[in-house]
Amino acid sequence: MNINSLIQLLVILEECSKPEALVGELEQVIRGCGFEYYSLSRHSQQNPEPWAGTLAGRWPEQWQQIYAAKKYLLVDPIVRYLAHAQRPFRWRESMAAFRRDAHGRRMEQMMVDAFGHGLEDGYIFPIHGRSGILGGLSISGKPIELSPVEIALFEAVARKAFWRLLDLKGEAQALETVVPAETPLTRREMEILRHLAEGMTSMEISKMLKISNHTVDWYMNGLQDKLKAKNRQQAVALAFRHGLIS
Repeated sequence: MNINSLIQLLVILEECSKPEALVGELEQVIRGCGFEYYSLSRHSQQNPEPWAGTLAGRWPEQWQQIYAAKKYLLVDPIVRYLAHAQRPFRWRESMAAFRRDAHGRRMEQMMVDAFGHGLEDGYIFPIHGRSGILGGLSISGKPIELSPVEIALFEAVARKAFWRLLDLKGEAQALETVVPAETPLTRREMEILRHLAEGMTSMEISKMLKISNHTVDWYMNGLQDKLKAKNRQQAVALAFRHGLIS
């Protein structure tokens, strides 16, 4: 049943003439496959806001507010894994990849919160372009085992829906010609950035590196300028999005 629906959807997506119709068809099939929630998003390197690149989606009530309030974007293992993924993956694969990460406990807490809001498990289907990762389709809800054929078809649906939706909005050509931003950082800047991502303060970093607190702040100001960040928290979020740290 799922296989036939996904194959039919690939044809329907090509024929849709309005974004609203495309989103409606996509959501209908996703829910028909047993997934309650989904998100089709662009991967934004310039905007660290968690929902800035969303093209279409449906999330549990209050989840977006909780995610933002608890600053889960900084530690989200799914987002971090997506930045480097070359194939579709299950949420639990991302947790396994960061099992020994310094933010492991916060990652686990995020997943516990997600589970409590109905996001018990899910799959991510990365969408790549010439400049690297462009976006992805996330489907989630109750744990569901997809067959290899279903995963391959969902991957095809993700690409088709992504590009067709951008095409209908007149944004596809601009995205295809985007050149990834270069953000050259020195060895010391990278060192400070990693400590900052671990939650260390300027004073703690200065003691760790045996430099003055003033020098640490000077490096941090330089990092914010290079990353075009408004503050330190945004600098860390952008660094994850650029793939500078993982």
